[in-house]
Amino acid sequence: MEHMTFLVTVVIITALAFDFTNGFHDTANAMATSIATGALRPKVAVALSGVLNLAGAFLSVEVAKTISGGIIQESSGIRPQVVFAALIGAILWNLVTWLRGIPSSSSHALYGGLIGATLVAVGMHGVVFSVVVTKIIIPAVASPVVAGVAAWGATKTAYRITRKGRGSATGKGFKAGQIASASLVSLAHGTNDAQKTMGVITLTLVAAGVVAPHSAPPLWVIVSSGAAIAAGTYIGGWRIIRTLGKGITDIAAPQGFTAQTASATVILTSSHMGYGLSTTHVCSGGIMGAGKGGPTGVVHWSTARRMAYAWCLTLPAAGALGGLGAFLADRGTWGVVLLGLIGAGLSAWIYLLNRRRPVDAASLAADEQAPAPVPAAVPTTAATPAAAADVVAA
Repeated sequence: MEHMTFLVTVVIITALAFDFTNGFHDTANAMATSIATGALRPKVAVALSGVLNLAGAFLSVEVAKTISGGIIQESSGIRPQVVFAALIGAILWNLVTWLRGIPSSSSHALYGGLIGATLVAVGMHGVVFSVVVTKIIIPAVASPVVAGVAAWGATKTAYRITRKGRGSATGKGFKAGQIASASLVSLAHGTNDAQKTMGVITLTLVAAGVVAPHSAPPLWVIVSSGAAIAAGTYIGGWRIIRTLGKGITDIAAPQGFTAQTASATVILTSSHMGYGLSTTHVCSGGIMGAGKGGPTGVVHWSTARRMAYAWCLTLPAAGALGGLGAFLADRGTWGVVLLGLIGAGLSAWIYLLNRRRPVDAASLAADEQAPAPVPAAVPTTAATPAAAADVVAA
């Protein structure tokens, strides 16, 4: 009994560690565009996002129920060490993509880890594939498209409505709107993503016989999950913020406002319906749609392709890591201990790699304040042939 209590405690701590990585991995979803346009200073943005993520954790438990009693059969013999293996796989994939500055899905990393670990430890009957398809796969494909189309239409409309307004006044208005819309995305993120950790902890408690099957998360689970994701959000995933803020498109305040508003609407609607979608997919789709709907219509498709590759790899990669972890954890206590040491060692190694070329709030602010490059001189029609020849030669 003492061994089981210790294992459950370890799994809960690991789940909260995943929640922490989810927070700093996904801060960019809410705040990247506000930081990029100057609507919010970097440190203020992450502090605001952290508070609202905590508040959002208390708004709903529908997504938590999808995880704790939806994609995994609670009666299939799932054990706490299997959940532990799934979390290790999800954490490692989160850290790898964070190091590369790729906005991949923390949610899908968790789903992949759970599915892979369950398949290895329990078998095919442990996973409810109908729920995986309807509440994970389909939303993963549809949500960025819906958010992108909505943001594109809203951006076109916003520029059309304000085309006769004074540029400075309009810009200030949209920046104020960005603060409100970014806050709404942060609230929505807490509502959707904090619930995923709640679901995992509840699943562990069910597996250990602490709570009854199909139970809602206890209050202490909701509070601790909300606090962990808020703390991670405050740390700030600056590498991913830089990618989403500047890597996809050169975003202006109207585009930031419409992208965030469209994303928040999709996330909150999906949370209410219990869909475990990826806030990263939604917000990235919103930014691409807003970029395409802007005056230049520019989207950096090379960055978008890198993100798409990571999205496609996340479920199988995290699933493979979770499956390998479950194989090791099933060997007994020594396997669980070894898996924990491997996970801690690899996490520390990734952190040390990050310290070689750190990206923080100060470097991000410096990037925003850097002057734009001065274009090369171009000869005018009034220039003499000799002057034009000198410019070409230069």
